[in-house]
Amino acid sequence: MSNTTPTSDASGGQLICPLLQMMKEHRLNNNTQANLVVVCIHGLVSCLGILENALILWVVGFCLRRHTVASVWVLNLATSDFLATLTLPFFTFYLSSSHSWELGSLLCKTQASIFFLNMYVSAFLLAAISVDRCLLAAKPVWSQNHRSVAGAWKVCALGWLWAVINTLPYFLFRSVTEKQDGRKLCYHNFALYTSSLERDCKVRQAATAISKLLLAFLFPLVVIAGSYIQIVLSLRSRTRRRNFTKMVTFVIAAFVLCWAPYHIFCVIEVTAQYWPKNLDLVEVGLPLIDIKLLQTFICGTQWMNLIDFGDPLTFPQHLCFLLKYLNIGWIAVTCKFPRG
Repeated sequence: MSNTTPTSDASGGQLICPLLQMMKEHRLNNNTQANLVVVCIHGLVSCLGILENALILWVVGFCLRRHTVASVWVLNLATSDFLATLTLPFFTFYLSSSHSWELGSLLCKTQASIFFLNMYVSAFLLAAISVDRCLLAAKPVWSQNHRSVAGAWKVCALGWLWAVINTLPYFLFRSVTEKQDGRKLCYHNFALYTSSLERDCKVRQAATAISKLLLAFLFPLVVIAGSYIQIVLSLRSRTRRRNFTKMVTFVIAAFVLCWAPYHIFCVIEVTAQYWPKNLDLVEVGLPLIDIKLLQTFICGTQWMNLIDFGDPLTFPQHLCFLLKYLNIGWIAVTCKFPRG
């Protein structure tokens, strides 16, 4: 029998993919002390992440007298991150329960869907911000005539719609499966919703991993890098070009650092269907990466660079105040207040 053939789950009678079957049979060697440290760190950072994103939403959403294009970008990114950080305590509970999902199928689907929603929204909006800044630098007159808050909201709405469409498969295929050692696994079961078409587990697993890699990482990375490189080339001042190059390097490095580990593990996860030994690396590494922890403190800084170009000065003032209030002075140092 081909190893792509779904097998029957004895506990529930439903079909499950071979990779999920391997996960059911796999026993994770638990180190109690290491798990306790991970749970404590994860719980602490989860709380800080929720507070940080809530503060950003409060400042940008309620303290600004009027919204600008830049504040619309930040508001949507912060909303996405805030939703994602709200699900972090559920994952902390999962870690504290010896890596067993005890919160039911609905929260399993919800937690995973919000994660992927945030991934696609963040990638889309960061790419949109890069293009926006590129147009500001390369075509300032055109931007002044066509760039608007309403247009930014339309782009954000398109980004959310795009993210929902790409997240839908993960919501549909996410399910809770009981492992042989009694623990419960919240994971994709690509054997669900079988049809007359020949769609096996390998194809679905590979398709979702590749689509995430392309649509939520590589394509946005190319857009971000290309846009900022174009801006650097358009700057006439040598000093400003040097300073902006440093910022661009930081932005691109932060994006890669945030998302590359996750996508690498997703690709390794696909190879586990062919080389089962890779499953050990995936089961240990993927939860520990927990991309949202990195995003909370690293990826969130990527949108802070957008305050340099073309927007009224009220937004930079509020954002600088926010950064200093959060004691992130090494970022806030780039903010410049108007004279007089």
